[in-house]
Amino acid sequence: MRENISFDVSAADRRRLEQLVSDRNTPAKIVWRAKIILATADGLGTMAIMRASGKSKPCVWRWQERFMREGVDGLLHDKTRPPGTAPLPEAVRRKVLAKTASEMPPNATHWSVRTMAKAVGISHTSVQRIWAGAGLKPHLVRRFKISNDPHFEEKVTDVVGLYMSPPDRALVLCVDEKSQIQALDRTQPGLPLKKGRAATLTHDYKRHGTTTLFAALDVKTGLVIGECQPRHRAKEFIRFLRRIDRAVKKVLDVHLVLDNYGTHKTPEVKTWLARHPRFHCHFTPTSASWLNLVERFFAEITTRRIRRGAFASVADLEAAIHDYLDRHNANPKPFVWTKSTEIILEKERRALNALEAVRAGHQASESEH
Repeated sequence: MRENISFDVSAADRRRLEQLVSDRNTPAKIVWRAKIILATADGLGTMAIMRASGKSKPCVWRWQERFMREGVDGLLHDKTRPPGTAPLPEAVRRKVLAKTASEMPPNATHWSVRTMAKAVGISHTSVQRIWAGAGLKPHLVRRFKISNDPHFEEKVTDVVGLYMSPPDRALVLCVDEKSQIQALDRTQPGLPLKKGRAATLTHDYKRHGTTTLFAALDVKTGLVIGECQPRHRAKEFIRFLRRIDRAVKKVLDVHLVLDNYGTHKTPEVKTWLARHPRFHCHFTPTSASWLNLVERFFAEITTRRIRRGAFASVADLEAAIHDYLDRHNANPKPFVWTKSTEIILEKERRALNALEAVRAGHQASESEH
């Protein structure tokens, strides 16, 4: 038979063990381990410790021996054990990453965890771990468009310069049209929001016509000059320019940030601008409408007021838009441009280089994932 184990516990170790026992945040398994050591130090025998702790004899002996070898720190961790399943070979991991990046399954446009698992001969959970470790998400795709404007750098420098360092005695306005806004009414009333259930909308709708929102965002203050018109031709654009001309003090120059829509460059518009020399146009590069800050305002009004609305007529839709404009202008907050010209041009160069690499048939290396 094995004799009872006895040892002395130093004052510092006892304080530490008692602190572990009394601390409410100590894991339960560490608490009963500390109690075993304290009971041993107090002279209790193995059977008494078993009754007090509810643990088996081998368990009591195991933690007594661990304390004798490693002290209090030995009670704070479990013994390291080998994994139950051997880890995947590195060659298998590299094969999964290579197939994910450079191949497509025969009957789909992208891999799923189960199609990849079947192709490689491993479990789908192993594929999940490999993809998670490499940061790969084959089920997701991000849309992109790189501008081919030959004057991209010049135009970006011009527009960003207006945002970051606006000219004196001038107003910078980002101008654009949100065209073909549909007045949609739902075929049935939706259910309201309640606990455990989101608000509902029918997937089908009734069309009641369209309108176009012309908007000019003041970069400095966030105020928006806006109006709805039935169409977005040169005639309507000139009408909106007259509205801007009336709204802006005559002592100020007006710098307009515009996209390359044909309506903005018709002979009629050019003639009107020539008769109003205080207006200066700054065009964003082609396929770069993200450079126009008013697009951010359009996203806000679409998300907050239009997309989930129900409108029985174009008049109802326009009333909702004008109400949103009035409430926005009552407490305007500007959108602050933070990206410098250098950062934008560097990203564009990286994108062009990556696009050229794809066109040349080069695939991204594993390290890039």
